[in-house]
Amino acid sequence: MIELVVTGLAGVVFGLALAAPPGPMNAIIAEESVVRGWPAGFRAGLGAMLADAVFFGLTLAGFVAVIDRVSVVRPALYLAGGVLMLYFAVGAVREARTTSSFTDADRGVSRGFRKTFVLSLTNPYQIGFWLTVGVGLLEPGTLDVLAYAPAVGDLLAGALVVRTGSPALLLGFFGGIGCWIVGYPAALVGAGRRVDAFAPLVAAVSAVVLAGFGLAFLGLGAVEFV
Repeated sequence: MIELVVTGLAGVVFGLALAAPPGPMNAIIAEESVVRGWPAGFRAGLGAMLADAVFFGLTLAGFVAVIDRVSVVRPALYLAGGVLMLYFAVGAVREARTTSSFTDADRGVSRGFRKTFVLSLTNPYQIGFWLTVGVGLLEPGTLDVLAYAPAVGDLLAGALVVRTGSPALLLGFFGGIGCWIVGYPAALVGAGRRVDAFAPLVAAVSAVVLAGFGLAFLGLGAVEFV
């Protein structure tokens, strides 16, 4: 029972580790949250989470590995993702210019779900995650997490053993992503209500992040095609 709980909590940590780092998906979630409110930010998070569920199914069926072996796919995804990010960056610039404060939020039609879902499906980094860590999560076995700690690994061996391939680990993993897409938009909305200038600032930062990743992806795609 204790091992089951530990495995579930480890899954939550893995899910948060995938969802939390700054990047294009979180930029879109942030923009939607401060411009249109928490429901829009949550829906944007659901789009990214659904894409992970799709990759989970493809990894389970072995399709992700097949896709990765086709040499033209990865650079094509880089280019497609880069173009989409630049397109979404233009929209974020528009939001930054027209949103004067958080009190203007909850306006317009939210397209955050479609943005994050499509962008996630064209994200080679996400595919890379499911080809490496994702495969490890799915394969039945055990992972002695602390045994790999530098210097003290031998002393801590056996202290934190996670059962991979376990439903508890996978439920915890998607539970961790769920915690992020609920809490992250809520934190942004809470901050935005206290500071009127927060909404246009976040939209502007989102535009910069999307444009930066977009240009980087286009560069990587061009290099790989060459």
